[in-house]
Amino acid sequence: MNKTTESPAAGFTLVEVLVVVVILGILAAVVVPRVMSRPDDARAVRAAQDVAAIVAALDMYRLDNYAYPSSEQGLAALVTRPSAASGWREGGYLATLPRDPWDREYQYLNPGRHGEIDVWTQGADGKPGGEGIDGDVGNWQR
Repeated sequence: MNKTTESPAAGFTLVEVLVVVVILGILAAVVVPRVMSRPDDARAVRAAQDVAAIVAALDMYRLDNYAYPSSEQGLAALVTRPSAASGWREGGYLATLPRDPWDREYQYLNPGRHGEIDVWTQGADGKPGGEGIDGDVGNWQR
């Protein structure tokens, strides 16, 4: 015996879709103003994440080449093979060098002032030091 049963059409009714749209609208009305009022905080978080990613790439470079790139080689050594790098990984350690959230290059120093290496950005004002959004964001702050 082959019995065929028909199931009701799967899908959402117009009322269900409208309820979801209203809920999303309410959530957006509550969340968006809170997020949009803090873009400077978001930029500082992004800078800290970029610094952490750059330091991780530098650590991989060090594992392959037994030393961090010199200050003269800079962060470019992560994307372009320097002449002194004997164990440089094909394809590099980063696809491209990120720019900070204020569209400036990240700074690199070896040896660093705060540790073996320093990677940082100078914040919104682009000047050393500062407070709040103008403060430096560096790997020594992790």
